[in-house]
Amino acid sequence: MIRVLIVDDQVMVREGFSVLLNAMPDIEVVGEAVDGRQAVHKVAVLKPDVVLMDIRMPEMNGLEATREIVAADADAKVLVLTTFDLDEYVYQALRAGASGFLLKDASAGQLAEGVRIVASGEALLAPTVTKRLISEFSRLGTPRAPAQERIGDLTERETEVLVLVAQGLSNGEIAESLVVAESTVKTHVSRILVKLGLRDRTQAAVFAYEARLVTPGG
Repeated sequence: MIRVLIVDDQVMVREGFSVLLNAMPDIEVVGEAVDGRQAVHKVAVLKPDVVLMDIRMPEMNGLEATREIVAADADAKVLVLTTFDLDEYVYQALRAGASGFLLKDASAGQLAEGVRIVASGEALLAPTVTKRLISEFSRLGTPRAPAQERIGDLTERETEVLVLVAQGLSNGEIAESLVVAESTVKTHVSRILVKLGLRDRTQAAVFAYEARLVTPGG
């Protein structure tokens, strides 16, 4: 069972998502939180696999909560909930360690599948968010030096895989693109994360943008 914590200051949103997710045979909602501070506490107590995290909340917002949850080395994966796919906070949340984002008007099927994807360690990045990330890093201009320096730790094939991860491709799609076994791709991704000291695929994607391995149109 995938254990889920729902974090949102609107009771109807929490109850609605709880009903939808609890109807799935492989998902269990283990708790709810009304703000980021309560979310940090409940993650420590309930040990959920996935945290559905709203961003705009009183007391402590979802961005701050995501940072604290990730900094605590919790195993929980944070899936950001937002009303708009171009929410200004989505970019910051991904940099803070969120594993992806989901629109609040997602269908029951999309919500459940998003939880499963993130729980499995995959990144959930819609094309619109990927484009926004690239646009943000393009606007920032100069690549971050630490990111560029660490590229040298990767082999040519690992760099190639990292670029494809940053473009939002799944392991299966990367395997098809490179004409290799999916297990080989998983090995490459694992080595990339270890070499770069990253938490998951989403942080790997952000790293690739910061190092300018991926650019607009690239």
